[in-house]
Amino acid sequence: MPDARSPGRYLLWLVGRVGPALTAAALLSVVWTVSQALMPAVVGVAIDSGLTDRDAAALRNWGLVLLGLGLLQATAGVVLHRFAVFVWLSTAYRTTQITVRQANRLGAALPKRLATGEVVSIGTADISNLGSAIEIVSRASGALVAIVVITAILLATSVPLGLVVLVGVPLLMAVVGGLVRPLHRHQQVYRDQQATLATLANDIVTGLRIVRGVGGERVLTSRYRTESQELRRRGVRVAGVESLLEATQLLLPGMFLVLVTWLGARFTLSGEITVGQLVAFYGYTAFLVGPIRTLSEFITTETTGYVAARRVVGLLALAPELTDPPEPKSVPRLPGVLFDAVTGLRVAPGRLTTVAATDPAAATALADRLGRYVDAEVTLAGVPLRELALGAVRERILVADNDARLFTGRLRDELDIVGGAADDELTSALVAASATDIVAALPDGLDARVAERGREFSGGQQQRLRLVRALLTDPPILVLVEPTSAVDAHTEARIAGRLRAARSGRTTVVCSTSPLLLDQADQVAFLHDGKVVAEGTHRALLEREPRYAALVTRGGDQP
Repeated sequence: MPDARSPGRYLLWLVGRVGPALTAAALLSVVWTVSQALMPAVVGVAIDSGLTDRDAAALRNWGLVLLGLGLLQATAGVVLHRFAVFVWLSTAYRTTQITVRQANRLGAALPKRLATGEVVSIGTADISNLGSAIEIVSRASGALVAIVVITAILLATSVPLGLVVLVGVPLLMAVVGGLVRPLHRHQQVYRDQQATLATLANDIVTGLRIVRGVGGERVLTSRYRTESQELRRRGVRVAGVESLLEATQLLLPGMFLVLVTWLGARFTLSGEITVGQLVAFYGYTAFLVGPIRTLSEFITTETTGYVAARRVVGLLALAPELTDPPEPKSVPRLPGVLFDAVTGLRVAPGRLTTVAATDPAAATALADRLGRYVDAEVTLAGVPLRELALGAVRERILVADNDARLFTGRLRDELDIVGGAADDELTSALVAASATDIVAALPDGLDARVAERGREFSGGQQQRLRLVRALLTDPPILVLVEPTSAVDAHTEARIAGRLRAARSGRTTVVCSTSPLLLDQADQVAFLHDGKVVAEGTHRALLEREPRYAALVTRGGDQP
């Protein structure tokens, strides 16, 4: 992982990752710009020795030299572009790689710590800005060397003109630099608003069906319009500073060109320089507009890149809520009892255990503890989960809840995330989750493309497909949280009757208050006030535990 202590360190880390390519691009940029910078000198000598002195051979020779510089410039420019694109892409997508890796490392903690829009903005606008911030280093290097070469030539030919360039270029850079600070501030505010709006848009799209169901379109539309207009206003402020900066980058070099040309003309009239040197000076000054503009662009681009780097560093600085112990213990042999000290729940190996909780939040918290998504006193075969490597826990315990998402891609790949499942295994999982009708309705069946978040499927269909995915993963211990809450009673009955067979011989925990699921369980644990207060079969608990009966039969307030 890169150094996440500051945006500057992160930018330096990116430079180090593309060092050889960036160095090659910088050298090519020097060749490209210096070959252009020398062209006015060659033209000036050709005029003085060829035209003024009427020497055809000298004119021809200097013409060939000019042709050689042109060919060198063209070749260097083509290769430079290739390296520049490579640097841009390497920088941008290296950032994508490490941010995705960090997102995986944070896991379930990421949505709690960072807004969705913030992550989306890093993966879209920020990677582009970072790519540009590193790529322009090569072009700025060539521009700086070209300015030094031209200044040296001018000082050797005319000290006053050389001093004008020597003083004028830093002065122009200082003026441009003065506009960078307000640009930096406005860009930071604009970038924050972009993330806010992206998060709001994501929330609206995600909950669109619910919003329509409760008639909240008008409220959310008004809120989105307000935030959008605020983004527009902040964008106008950024554009105002950028337009002033662009105008300065055009006006000041133009004035500089006029000044040097005027001084050169006066020196020519006084006989201090030749006509050829005047033409060369004009060429130098006209050429300097490009390098000066490149250096100005370098300042603004680095400012934008710094803002983007700050966002990336903010993400990289987040620490996961759970980490591996310094010396993880060896993974216990399965099967083994899974025990939660908070509730007193004991999950027997190889059995279907259903947990019915009077408080749904208690069931969700239990699932998080059993899967070690929070640090808790949970043991597997007597070994505390916190003393095992997190990856080992994830391999053995899968928690499948209704916050899980379907990703874009082929349906077969979205269901068989491990890969390699045979067609009969896929069919068995689809039957167990009562999802065969979903696949049958798709024109391409399992080869159909799933849209983002599976939005073409209803809530119940998504729930059944998520159950298929969990069953195909086939973990030693599977924890399901309300796996049938969005399906109708007939579908729920089919799933309840098939789940036991689908998980035969494996440990399964189902958090649900559905009588259909509870009746199929080998063991039912009743949670009240966050503790297991009764255990047994569904029918036995109905007879001897009134609070349980009131809960699962929806019989009113629990005693």
